[in-house]
Amino acid sequence: MGDKIESKRCANEAGVSNVPGFLGEVEKDEDILKISNDIGYPVMIKASAGGGGKGMRIAYNDFEALEGFRLSKDEAISSFGDGRIFIEKYIESPRHIEFQILGDEHGNYVYLPERECSVQRRNQKVIEEAPSAAMDPQTRHKMGSQALDLARACGYFSTGTVEFLMDKNKDFYFLEMNTRLQVEHPITEEITGVDLVEQQILIAAGHKLRFTQDDIKIKGHSMEYRVYAEDPARKFLPSIGFLRKYKEPVKHNDPNRRVRIDTGVEEGSEISVYYDPMISKLISWGPDRKAASDILDRAFDEYVIQGVTHNLGFGKSILHNKAYADAEYSTAFIPTYYKDGFTGDYLSKTDHNILCVAAHQIKNMHLIQGENDPESVMQSKFHIVIDPIRDQPKAELEVEKLEEGKYKITDLNDNTCETVDIADFDFEYNSLISMKMEGEERLL
Repeated sequence: MGDKIESKRCANEAGVSNVPGFLGEVEKDEDILKISNDIGYPVMIKASAGGGGKGMRIAYNDFEALEGFRLSKDEAISSFGDGRIFIEKYIESPRHIEFQILGDEHGNYVYLPERECSVQRRNQKVIEEAPSAAMDPQTRHKMGSQALDLARACGYFSTGTVEFLMDKNKDFYFLEMNTRLQVEHPITEEITGVDLVEQQILIAAGHKLRFTQDDIKIKGHSMEYRVYAEDPARKFLPSIGFLRKYKEPVKHNDPNRRVRIDTGVEEGSEISVYYDPMISKLISWGPDRKAASDILDRAFDEYVIQGVTHNLGFGKSILHNKAYADAEYSTAFIPTYYKDGFTGDYLSKTDHNILCVAAHQIKNMHLIQGENDPESVMQSKFHIVIDPIRDQPKAELEVEKLEEGKYKITDLNDNTCETVDIADFDFEYNSLISMKMEGEERLL
């Protein structure tokens, strides 16, 4: 089932809905063109042994089909030592839905609630959630049942994941099966309470499953973000170096709030060219989707990563994107909203105020270092310049401390003024700012 060509043949035999395509290896240019035209463009050219987005190309015409075949084959040989290629119909703008299945050697099988993994760059997942906001109980049952039909047909027992593409009409098609635990398995654990690693070991040791399909319930909502050392502004190129500073968000295991971090690094660790540049998996759980998103959002602000470029800001931008917040998204999400990468979101007036107060505080903290008479060197007024993002104009502001906890901020572009109340300002780890502005907690 780890071989994409063979797994699709098995899916056909098991009566599982399959993406239309040619279930065989293609080698010659004339075969590529004939098969592609018979299927109808666009087509997806895939490495049979592929994974992690490698060995895959989309083709919209004959030229792209030939070029995609050559590039996919070369990448497949380089990455997997297996250059077999097949071609199938490319389903445009679907949702990527996958089902975790468990099966033991005694014939017992269950599927767990689905995960949605539609936010992808270069066919690699970025943020995942469970359950899918687009799912209904009837479709969930149909997809989960087909996932189990496939596992039974090939005599599979262990943990595994059956992946589907689902279109806007909730028609779905088998994509592939991953015969292992996946990066995003924690969100399934969070909403079901099932320890998948434990189950995998018990099954391998010959034990029967201790629960049935009726025992599986959905409890709340969970999201996972893959924290990478990469540059979203440069087409997500990996960033290498040492983690000069590394501080994780506060972990929680409360009844209404959970934050979990799976990682293999610490401060001082090296992100090298020899391994995947993932730093950690940041997982949130809340009683509903909005709560899980808000918990993840705050955790982004609590992170400190210095020494490499990272994608934390990109994660915050995804959460605040209206399409994602409304759960109206597909695998076209990043190409649609971030086609030129991510260079930062536009700043609001509140963002400007937070930055002004933070700059005022930090500058004075710097001025009084080593001074016997701090009051003599502290300044009450500073001129602040905030560099623009893309077509946003440069912001020039003046921030003045009127009294303890009260600041006047003047926008020098339009000469408007605003007074803000600040309390509990804190600056730690030479990077992490917290304060209360107008009574509301702010993290920076």
